[in-house]
Amino acid sequence: MSTPHPARTGGRTWVLLLVLCGTIFLEGSDVAMLAVAVPAIRADLGLTTGAASWVMSGYVLGYAGCTLLGGRAADLLGRRRMFLTWLGVFLVFSALGGFATDGWMLVVARFVTGVAAAFMTPAAMSIITTSYPEGPQRNKALLVFAGVGAGGFSLGLVIGGLLTELGWRWVFFAPVFLAAAILVAAIRLLPAEARPGAARHGYDLAGAASAAAAMLLLAYGIVRIEHRGEGLGLTLGALGCGLALVAVFVVIERRAEAPLVRLGIFRKSAMVRANVSAMLFLGAFFGFQFIVTLYLQELRGWSPLQTAIALIVMGCDAVLAPTLTPRLVNRYGHTRVIVGGFLLAIVAYGLFLLVEMDWSYAAMFPTLFLSGVAFALAYGPLTIAATESVAPEEQGLAGGLLYTFTQFGSAVGISAVTAVYGFAAVGAGGAPDLVLAAYRSALVVPAVMVLLGAAIAAYGLRRR
Repeated sequence: MSTPHPARTGGRTWVLLLVLCGTIFLEGSDVAMLAVAVPAIRADLGLTTGAASWVMSGYVLGYAGCTLLGGRAADLLGRRRMFLTWLGVFLVFSALGGFATDGWMLVVARFVTGVAAAFMTPAAMSIITTSYPEGPQRNKALLVFAGVGAGGFSLGLVIGGLLTELGWRWVFFAPVFLAAAILVAAIRLLPAEARPGAARHGYDLAGAASAAAAMLLLAYGIVRIEHRGEGLGLTLGALGCGLALVAVFVVIERRAEAPLVRLGIFRKSAMVRANVSAMLFLGAFFGFQFIVTLYLQELRGWSPLQTAIALIVMGCDAVLAPTLTPRLVNRYGHTRVIVGGFLLAIVAYGLFLLVEMDWSYAAMFPTLFLSGVAFALAYGPLTIAATESVAPEEQGLAGGLLYTFTQFGSAVGISAVTAVYGFAAVGAGGAPDLVLAAYRSALVVPAVMVLLGAAIAAYGLRRR
C-alpha cells in the first residue's frame, strides 16, 4: 500500500492515526461494554448461564479463529479495502445484535462481529506500520495505538455500566454511531491503493481453509474449557483436531508456490518471543481482571457500575502509553521496557494473592494501579517488537500473528482462571471463607503467566 510517510504529509497522517486509533478504541470498548451488560441480557431474554456465556465466547471464537487469515488478507487483497469492508460488517452486525430477540441471534451477531474485528484490526495496524518509517515515529504511533485500545477497554467498562442502566440494547447501538463516524472519516483520509503485487500470483485457498479451520477449532476448544459439564470429550476432540489441522497447514505451506504464510517469518526469533510474551501478558491481564470482577460482584456484592468505576484506575495505561512509554523506549530500548512491565505485573498480581474478605478499596488500589502501569510499559513495546524488521509486504501478516497470539492468550487466561476457580469452589457450599480460597487459587494463574512471560522477555534482553 502506497501510504505516504508523515514526514511528507505532516498533520494529515496524524489525523489518520487518530482515525485508526478510533478503530482499536471501538474494538476494546465494545468488548468491555458487553461484559458489563451480560447479566442484564440474560435476565431480559431468559437465557441460561451457558447461553449467556456464549454471547461473550462467540466474539472470542470469531476473533481468535480468523485473525491470522485477516492479517494476511490485508497484505494480499489491500489494507484499505479490508479495513473499510470489515468495518462496515462490524457496524451492521453490531446493529443487528441490538435488535436480537433470542440468544442464538446474539451469539451469531457476536461471532460475525468478532470475525469483522479479526480482519479490520490487523489491517489498521498494518496501515500504521507501513505509513511510518521504522524508528521513533513508528514506535510512537504504535504506542499511541496500543494505549488507545487499552483506554477503550477501561472506559468501556464505565460506559457499559451507564448504558446498561438505560437498556442493554444501547450497548450494541452505541458502537454503531462510532463505527459510522470512523468509516466516513477513513473513506476520506485513507489514500487509494494499487492492487497488491502478491495478489497477482494467485491465492493459497487450501492454506487459507486449513488455517481458518485450525484456528476456529483451537479457539472453540479453549473457550469450552470454562463451560464445565458440557463434555470433556468434545473439548479434547476440538483441540486435537485443531492441532492436526495446524500440521496439515504447515505441510500445505511448505509445498505452496504462493503460501498464505511464509514459514520463514517464524525464523525471526525476536518476533516469535514478542508474540508468545504478548500471549502470556494479555492472558494474565484479562484473566486477572475477570476474576477480580467476580470477586467484587459475587463475593463483595458490588454493582456492575461500582465495579467498573473501581477498575477504571487500570485505564491509566491510556495516558501513560502515549506519554511516558515512548520516552522510556527511546532511552532504554523496547526490550528493557517490556521486562520492566512484566516485573511490575508480577508485583501487582502477587500483592492481590493476599486478598481478604473485607479488603478496602485502598488495599486493592496498588494492584489495580500497578497492573495498568505494567500494561502501559509492556503491551505497546511488544507490538513494536512483533512488527520490527518485518518487510512491508508482510506487515499485515505480522499484525495478524500478534493479534492471533493475544486473542488466544485472552481466551486461555479467562478459561484457565474460570476452570481453576470452578474446581476449587466445588464443595464450598457458599461458605465465604472457602469461596475466598477459590478466588485466591484462581489468582495464581495470572501470576504464573507473567512469571513465564518475564522469563521469555528477559531471555531476549540477555541476547541483546
